Amino acid sequence: MVSVVMQDDYYRDQSDLSPEVRRKQNYDHPQAFDWPLLVQHVQALRNGETIEMPVYDFTIDNRSNKTITVTPAPVIVIEGLFALYDADLRNMMSLKIFVDTAPDVRFIRRMQRDITDRGRSVESIVGQYMETVRPMHKQFIEPTKRYADVILPHGANYPAVDVITTKVASVIGKLNRP
Repeated sequence: MVSVVMQDDYYRDQSDLSPEVRRKQNYDHPQAFDWPLLVQHVQALRNGETIEMPVYDFTIDNRSNKTITVTPAPVIVIEGLFALYDADLRNMMSLKIFVDTAPDVRFIRRMQRDITDRGRSVESIVGQYMETVRPMHKQFIEPTKRYADVILPHGANYPAVDVITTKVASVIGKLNRP
């Protein structure tokens, strides 16, 4: 069994800001996240406690009133671009993986997602990419690669998948020993 924590759902609550101000925030900066809550929730899962993960609503640039119940499991996956950024979070990880994807592929995926799921225009996506996404990636995300135990290049990489599978099986095996 696996628990999945989606980092994007840990964007800070911004109910105190107007929709216009929220729309202008830099969501590609580490300060956009509620790190204390994310770290607290991962620690709780590690301690065998169930959490109520917030749900971020990108259509209103804020957390929704909904939560997702996440139950503890032997394997906890923290999914997100900034997953390796915070030292407290990194220190709780048994295996740190960096998925290294080409810039053009990242841009195309973002464009497809933002048009389909978030109703954004191509012009707004390109503007955001040039103003915040690209520079923030270079400044904050790319450097976290140095913390990774495994770097997965884009596409199939069977040796890396074998390493990950072996490590996860080892961690689970240690947990199941009397």
